[in-house]
Order: sequence, then structure tokens, then C-alpha cells
Amino acid sequence: MKDIISSIITSVLTALYQPFWFSVILSVMVLFFYLFAYHNETGGRGIRGAFSVWWQYFRGNAFFRKLFFLTFYTTMILFRTLLNRDMWMNPLSDVMENWWIWKYGEDGTRYLTTECIENLMLFIPFTILLFWTAGKKILKKTTFLNIVWTGLKITFVFSLSIELLQLFLRLGTFQVSDLTYNTLGGGIGGAVYWIGHQLSVRRGAE
Repeated sequence: MKDIISSIITSVLTALYQPFWFSVILSVMVLFFYLFAYHNETGGRGIRGAFSVWWQYFRGNAFFRKLFFLTFYTTMILFRTLLNRDMWMNPLSDVMENWWIWKYGEDGTRYLTTECIENLMLFIPFTILLFWTAGKKILKKTTFLNIVWTGLKITFVFSLSIELLQLFLRLGTFQVSDLTYNTLGGGIGGAVYWIGHQLSVRRGAE
């Protein structure tokens, strides 16, 4: 159990460390496009003026901050699943593998892998951030079943898109287990968001 927890913590910290600054820079640039598309304050002010407006929005606009964190985490996911992957000659070599924490080598040696747990955890924060940012637009009802079901659907489509890109671009391997655990993570994220939403509603009522 200690080895499993240690492996998960190491993998999570590595996943956060490697793409951190890349994700920050890309998120800033993406939100510059957002400001350019929906607001006029960034035009004609030069680089310093544009960054000043960006920072003002970040400090004073809650939706802008939420959008930044959602973009940041989505970029982290894409870096881990697509952008930081080596080319594979046969991306269909392990379609039905990695369903559990133990993996066997060609010589029968058993070794620990926490891929399934990491894939489950990967989309929990994504779903929470997505609903936190755009829940009013995405969710028709704020019932438990609707939020969980919507989380499952969105993460299934997102994860399937990633798996298909891995297949066509030969970046990593297409695995049904990844798709399954990612989707379950989206459902869990939806449940966590519902709990947080209920707590915030009760605090508002008090």
C-alpha cells in the first residue's frame, strides 16, 4: 500500500512539474485571444498595456479567473496525454491492458503500475473546474444525477477524442481502460461538484 501511494504521489508531482510553466504561458495566451474576441480593452495599447488589462481582468473578474484555471488544467491534461508522448509503431498493441495496478512483463515478472488510478484521478479536477466555470451554461438541472451524467458524457467525449488522436498520431497507445477510468473520473468529479454546490447553497440560505 505504501508503494502504491508513493508511486501515485510521485507521478502526480511529476505531471504537475513538467508542464507547469508551459501550461501557464499557453493559458495566458489563450485568454489574450478570449479578451480580443469578447472585449476591446486590449487593442492598440501595446504589450505592456495589454498585459495590464489582462491582469486587471484576472484580479477583478471571477469568470476570467475560473476560465484561466480551467484552461491551465486542460493544457496539463493535453501535455500529459498527447504533447509529451513518444511515437509508437503499433498504437493498438495494448488495447485491453492496464485494468489493474499490477502489470506483467514478457518474462512473467510482476511490477507495480498506477496508471489506472492516475487515469481515474486525472479528470476529477477537470470536471469540477468545468462545472465551476460554465456550470450555468452546461447544466440544465443541478440535481445529482444530471450533474454526474453530464460529467460522464463530457469526459467520455473528451477522453475518446484524446485516445483517437493518440491512435491516429501514433502518440502512445489506444486503451479502453484509459477511456473507462477517465470517464469514471468525470462522474466522480461531477459528484464532488454537486456536494460543493449543495454546501454553497446551504451557506447562502443561512
